[in-house]
Amino acid sequence: MAVIGDSTASGPPRAGASRPRSRDTASGARDTGGQPRPRRRKSILPIVLVAPAVILLVLFTIAPAVYAIVLSFLQVKVGGGLLGAGGTTEVFAGFANYITTLADPEFWASLGRMLIVAVIGVPLTIFFATLFALCLDAKRTRLVGFSRLAIFLPYAVPGVVASLLWGFMYLPATSPIGGQIIDYFGTTGIYFSVANVAVWGVVGFNMVILYTAVRSLPKDLFEAAELDGASELQIALRVKLPLIAPAITMVALFSVIGALQLFNEPTTLKPLANAISSTWVPLMRVYTDAFVNNSIYEGAATSFILIIMTVTATVLVNVVGRRFSRRETK
Repeated sequence: MAVIGDSTASGPPRAGASRPRSRDTASGARDTGGQPRPRRRKSILPIVLVAPAVILLVLFTIAPAVYAIVLSFLQVKVGGGLLGAGGTTEVFAGFANYITTLADPEFWASLGRMLIVAVIGVPLTIFFATLFALCLDAKRTRLVGFSRLAIFLPYAVPGVVASLLWGFMYLPATSPIGGQIIDYFGTTGIYFSVANVAVWGVVGFNMVILYTAVRSLPKDLFEAAELDGASELQIALRVKLPLIAPAITMVALFSVIGALQLFNEPTTLKPLANAISSTWVPLMRVYTDAFVNNSIYEGAATSFILIIMTVTATVLVNVVGRRFSRRETK
């Protein structure tokens, strides 16, 4: 016999009647089904892991860059008195340092030499990195692990050491590659010599990027192409190459930025080659102005101009690369 008002009475619940809510006497962290509801806690672990990198970035990249920008708008003014006995003070110079740099013919000459090396080195870097990546992914390739390590190994050699090794290979007295016949340090050959050292050192790293992109492609596409009668070369050129176009764009971006930052190779080869001057490329000019001629303010202005050029080149490469990728994937 059912008792009126007893909630345990038998019978189906009426339509529209609400079910009783379950309560958690501890913290109310259970839902209506009695299952524990996951708690959302804000963890500081990601902040702790990222903090060292952020601190190093601020201290050794952002802060020096801001300081260099400030210096680029300053100049030294000699005080009064006999022979400048009043000392020197820093004064605001506006764009005077930038005007001096842009009006210097040697700056534009160094920029032109850097562009010549870039025109030689950047396409070769992209070509050989792509070629090695596609060859390593071919079915008939053997000793893939050894070949990949051998191609990547030059990247592990410091740029200064690599430049010295190539410098002695270029010298006629010690050259095993025909230095007695070919003038590697001539006014024309020096561009190819410097570009060769730069390409030799970075091809392995770029090859790893492209090889990783190739290996991540779905194998079903290759099998379908084989069933349609496509050869290994056709698969590489018409299937793999268009699909890794974004990775090629990234490699091109790295290569362009590296060309704009050319410094180690010509600086190391300078004692061996008379064709390389102390202002052969813009970064060498910055070093000469700041630490040889004690004109740190003009050097800061030149550095900021190079930063603007680097950012502009980065944007252009990204735009061209995206258009190329979209065209190839259609």
